[in-house]
Amino acid sequence: MKKQTLLKGSVILLTSAVVAKVLGAFFKIPLTNQLGGVGMGYFSCAYGLFLPIYALSVTGLSAAVAGTVAHHSALEDWRTVRRIRRIARLLFAGLGLLLTMVMLAGAKPFAELLAGEPDAWVCMAFMAPSAFFGCVTAVERGYYEGLQNMYPTGISQAVEAAAKLVFGLLCSQFVLEHPDWAAVYFPDGTDLRMMAAAAAVLGVTLSMVCGTFYMLLRNLWMGDSISRSMLAQAPPPQEGRSILRMLFHIMLPVALGSLVTNLTTLIDLMTMMRSLSAVQQRHGAALTQLYGALAMDPDFPAFVYGSFTGMAITVFNLIPSVTNMVGKSALTGAAQAHAVHNQSQLTKQAQTILQATAALAFPAACGLLALADPVLSFLYAGHEQETALAAQALRALMPGMAGLCLTVPLFGMLQGMGCADLPVKWMLVGVACKLAGNLLLIPIPQTSVSGAGIATSICYVVLVVCAVLAVQREIGCRLHAVRLLLPIGYAAVLCGGSAHLCFRLLASYGQTTALLLSVAAGGGVYFAALLLLGKRTILQVLGIKCSKMRHKSNWRHSEKLP
Repeated sequence: MKKQTLLKGSVILLTSAVVAKVLGAFFKIPLTNQLGGVGMGYFSCAYGLFLPIYALSVTGLSAAVAGTVAHHSALEDWRTVRRIRRIARLLFAGLGLLLTMVMLAGAKPFAELLAGEPDAWVCMAFMAPSAFFGCVTAVERGYYEGLQNMYPTGISQAVEAAAKLVFGLLCSQFVLEHPDWAAVYFPDGTDLRMMAAAAAVLGVTLSMVCGTFYMLLRNLWMGDSISRSMLAQAPPPQEGRSILRMLFHIMLPVALGSLVTNLTTLIDLMTMMRSLSAVQQRHGAALTQLYGALAMDPDFPAFVYGSFTGMAITVFNLIPSVTNMVGKSALTGAAQAHAVHNQSQLTKQAQTILQATAALAFPAACGLLALADPVLSFLYAGHEQETALAAQALRALMPGMAGLCLTVPLFGMLQGMGCADLPVKWMLVGVACKLAGNLLLIPIPQTSVSGAGIATSICYVVLVVCAVLAVQREIGCRLHAVRLLLPIGYAAVLCGGSAHLCFRLLASYGQTTALLLSVAAGGGVYFAALLLLGKRTILQVLGIKCSKMRHKSNWRHSEKLP
């Protein structure tokens, strides 16, 4: 069986993530333009309930299957690999049904008691079936990831993104164009924006169905490349109880860790609108000075929350969702290296992860920090009030975006090495920082809009420091993270500074022209700076080990010796 390397698997998943995110942006941006800030508030309420449950099941499930399959495939225990798949399918299909029923039963109380938006329960109910299909798909993705074949995961993600784009926008547009017909299927007096948001959520659920359908068809057509001869030579499979223990040993801490990470979204849902309502009542005059008459609108809290989640968080998640794909390869690669006790390979993987993710995250963070206003205005044209608020939050989110990009792959390594409990412990620390930051900063009028972004950045900066220290301790070798990342950070700062300067100089030629030229100038300066830093830095950023080149050079030299 031919396996993909860490770098090749990461490239496949990164490519699929870029495609998925581009399609996701084509979905989310027009949807925001259709629904506006208030409508996106309803849409985000459904995600506020869905993401923690999705993380609790799907993320931990996929990691558990991938980790156990990778461990046994490294030992060529192919019969156990097949049995892991069968047991996981039965177990987690049942879990998906249970989670779907929980979401349906909890939609109304969650919307009324926690979100403070009673009408949003319909959106949450429409999201519920996606938990089942997500669980079924996650088993198949984790299985192939454990075999170090990232193509099924990458293609299924692209299929889901394309289906979400088509079904989500079509369903939402249909409701907006046929409100009388849609009102038949919704409670009396339901806001049209809420009905359109619920239709968009239905499109998201249909996209999950498409992803599951693709994985099932792929299994029928192509199989898993485990031949009969490989099965004949493999030892007897392990017992079902032993496999269940292995699955839960990885799944529970990984699921809890993913749940804790997604609690940041839940914290924003539970604190932002309530805190903004309190600020509106207590410091109305100060808010009016900052944001004008909009600050006294009864929908101001939902408007700010919808702008934050629908615009700032959408842009914030673009780069991490791409670099997070490195974490899938990191988990399986670390599991295989750990199974054969290869410490040097683990160290090289950790350093490659740091440099590869930083090479994408640092220039993106600096560029968005410099061009937050024009980027949001370009993406969400015609929504000046929303983009003005979202730009403040987006700038505050940028340090956190860089930290998140580095944290997730490192935590994936820890999970692959059998230390899945460590990410949970450190994530609890980060979430505590996030909650404290929201409660302290949002009630202040001057930071009411950007407070949630600042708190998110504090959370992820703390987490990346903890992640580096934890990986170093478990491997038993220093990663020299500062030395590896400093040249990339320096080049990224030059990238952001040049982009900002270029935009100011070219603003008179039109915002779109100035923005595109500024992005090009920033990218050019970034790569030029990396070149000036030397060939060794470029090779490290690309994941090419200089030590291998030296070994090859020494070997060739030794051939010439008598």
